[in-house]
Amino acid sequence: MSTELLIDSAQDGSRIALLQDKSLVELHSDSLENQFKVGDIYLGTVRKIVNGLNAAFIDVGYEKDAFLHYQDLGPNIQSLQKFTKMVRNNNYSNYNLKGFENEPEIDKIGKISSILSKNNQVLVQIVKEPISTKGPRLSCELSLPGRYLVLVPFSDTVNVSKKIRSNDERKRLLRLITSIKPANFGVIIRTVAEGQSVTELDKDLRNLLYKWEEGMKKLMKAKSRDKIIGEMSMASSLVRDLLNESFDAITVEEESTYDQIKSYIRSIAPEKEKIVKLYNGKVKLFESFGIEKQIKSLFGQTVSLPQGGYLIIEHTEALHVIDVNSGNKSNQESDQESTALKTNLVAAKEIARQLRLRDMGGIIVVDFIDMKRAENKKAIYDAVKNELKADRSKHTVLPLSKFGLMQITRQRVRPEVNIVTKEVCPACNGTGKIQASILIADKLEKDLEHLLTMQNIAKVQIGLHPYLHAYFTVGLISRQVKWFFKYFKWIKLIKDSSLPVTEYRFEDESGEEIELTVKSETE
Repeated sequence: MSTELLIDSAQDGSRIALLQDKSLVELHSDSLENQFKVGDIYLGTVRKIVNGLNAAFIDVGYEKDAFLHYQDLGPNIQSLQKFTKMVRNNNYSNYNLKGFENEPEIDKIGKISSILSKNNQVLVQIVKEPISTKGPRLSCELSLPGRYLVLVPFSDTVNVSKKIRSNDERKRLLRLITSIKPANFGVIIRTVAEGQSVTELDKDLRNLLYKWEEGMKKLMKAKSRDKIIGEMSMASSLVRDLLNESFDAITVEEESTYDQIKSYIRSIAPEKEKIVKLYNGKVKLFESFGIEKQIKSLFGQTVSLPQGGYLIIEHTEALHVIDVNSGNKSNQESDQESTALKTNLVAAKEIARQLRLRDMGGIIVVDFIDMKRAENKKAIYDAVKNELKADRSKHTVLPLSKFGLMQITRQRVRPEVNIVTKEVCPACNGTGKIQASILIADKLEKDLEHLLTMQNIAKVQIGLHPYLHAYFTVGLISRQVKWFFKYFKWIKLIKDSSLPVTEYRFEDESGEEIELTVKSETE
């Protein structure tokens, strides 16, 4: 499977499209306005402790205070607070935590008021961006993600991704990282670390330690609300998380972004540097690659499926609902069960794609076409699980219920991608109502009479919808001919399909529009 990344630039940021086999699977917006990204670490100030929620509200500079629950403090919050205080008071300059004595871990069930109090300064990391009316969601269990490893300060454990199945490889990685990691730092070994050499892993670990130390130097003189460690751009983080052997092209429209991406890839995978290309076409990047067309067809309420079926996707405050319909497929299979199974299998693939594409989170309920056989229901369940393996967001899929419904939960850390694909009707301007068509002809004739008799226009031609054109020109003694006998002037009628059926335009012989002048009643 080929994987491509397209980065389209605009004044307010950039759009990033992830393609697999030329098909759009993820669409991200890296807006300049979005200052609070998942992974950013801030120096926040406690504004309020709410004992009823066992949580605190933290000021990190967003218009609404961010939310920090007791469960998100992490077991080593007291070590973090002690270290933060020492750095802030210039009592500790060994930022790599060498010789630092950790404090005891806090209870899993406790009160946040025993740990934090109003006006405390605390290092916090954004784990969920502001969504709707809510501020950011925070954690004090800090982590710094790299390409192969995730660095966890104030911890000593080494964990290996569950997706690495080989016991020998798990043992190798565990032994290797345990031998090179510094004290007071925990490490999570990511799936992509499988098969990597000690040189690559050590390089990644050193980069993360350098990033931590630079952030702590900044912490020493930082003010409340300051960003201490910033996550890299959306484009770079996607490259970091997804870059593998199947990644065969990264096309960038803006030169500065091109230089940034190329420099980053040179530092993590020099052999892949040649896949980064600067786009110089005259047409916009997304237009050239057909992405705009895919966006228009994939973000609507109705999404077509290959071979004739379609999905209806509805979004509510509480959950998302997806309805699977067979469309005209019912004539292609020998029986109803076969039709349902085939359509549901095609829908399973598209549903997994839609979850990633729209970044839908929370509860998703899918109403598949009813099937009788248990083995067919299991086939749909297995298909959805298999298709969602490529999804990097945490998710849970439940088997089909007796009503044919599937429930999916998916972690949401950013606002859902919602692109309006409907266009305002030019005839009604979105109201759903137009002037009665039977009155249009009368109105046009009144305006024409005003132009010829009151404004004394010598030559007039009229641009109008083909439907109106036919109405005025049909028959031997058409309305157009009657105008000639009435005004002794031939009125030229021009078809213009761009005009709504309820609109028309008067022009002079050179094609310039003629404005109607309306006299006031007092004249």
